[in-house]
Amino acid sequence: MAITAADVNKLRQETGAGMMDCKKALTEADGDFEKAKEILRKQGQKIADKRADNTTAEGVVLAHVNTEGTNGKIIALACETEPVSKVADFQNLAMAVMSTAVTTDAESKETLLSTPQADGRTLQEHITDLMGKIGEKIDVVSYENVSADKVVSYIHSNGKLGVLVGLDNTNGTDVTEVGRDVAMQIAAMKPIALDKDGVDASVIEREIEIGKEQARQEGKPEAMLEKIAMGKLNKFYKENTLLNQEFVKDNSLTIAQLLDKTSKGLTVSAFKRVAIG
Repeated sequence: MAITAADVNKLRQETGAGMMDCKKALTEADGDFEKAKEILRKQGQKIADKRADNTTAEGVVLAHVNTEGTNGKIIALACETEPVSKVADFQNLAMAVMSTAVTTDAESKETLLSTPQADGRTLQEHITDLMGKIGEKIDVVSYENVSADKVVSYIHSNGKLGVLVGLDNTNGTDVTEVGRDVAMQIAAMKPIALDKDGVDASVIEREIEIGKEQARQEGKPEAMLEKIAMGKLNKFYKENTLLNQEFVKDNSLTIAQLLDKTSKGLTVSAFKRVAIG
């Protein structure tokens, strides 16, 4: 059957695929819209499979905090190249991912991606379809949730790095400013945990062994290696755990001291740092 420009445009409006791709799909499907949609989906899946191992070093990070300020969500939608990260379809998809996260309060990335959209297709299917249209890998590389007395978000100027900070024991104090300072600290200093109790045991074991080997290479007595390694471990905690880090704006204070100075007992209960690339 003859494929009209109106048919092509209709399919394009329904799928977001390019005009030529829509015309080819309709021609192959003999004008059957549902078959044409399936052809376009398979095209997207082929590209997804082909580019599955490709690096996604570009994209956008978005954060949302509810009106009560007690819950924050952060997503990172990644792609392969910077130009793709700037196009409207990609930006709109990122906003759709965030909107779905907010409206469903999805517990995990898997749940988020399996959520049906207004047209009945899942979020993952929308991502796959856009891969077919654009021709490169697109992936939700991070989805995180933080709940606390007060949640503060920060998105870095490049749009590829974001932080959520959860503050507890606020005691009615406005902690927005200090929360943003702490979020910027996390963005810059990349802490691996809140404090030493949050550091994985395998990391601690590795740092102790590194400390011992360094001391051994320096010719220190074997009997002193353990003590020297523990001293190096304490330095590691100070540099890599948030509450023990020196505040970048005033290194006379640790983050724990900064929080307590702002409001007695104020602390960070959780944080998430999300970056692309």
